[in-house]
Amino acid sequence: MTGTDNQPTAPSSPGGGKLARWVVIAVLSALLIAACILGYVGWTSTDTKVPEAGYVALVFGVVFSLVVGAGLMALVFYSSRKGYDEPVVLIQESEGEPEDERGPR
Repeated sequence: MTGTDNQPTAPSSPGGGKLARWVVIAVLSALLIAACILGYVGWTSTDTKVPEAGYVALVFGVVFSLVVGAGLMALVFYSSRKGYDEPVVLIQESEGEPEDERGPR
């Protein structure tokens, strides 16, 4: 936690933070185990066979998702390298008369 001046503040009790972390880890672990058990039961509770077209669609879906994800990450890195993520800076015009880019007439 940080205070109003961005300085770290001391916790209210010395051991309170560690107990809270362990409680969060225990709850999340229990949810993960419950999700795995529910997934296993749901997966094995039926004798339905998946046709070959289903596996082909699954493979195309996974490959398409990976290509889109990789493409978006490439765009993020490209944008960051080229400076498109930098904050906007206002460029002030000079006080003199603006010159015409085509030169004198």
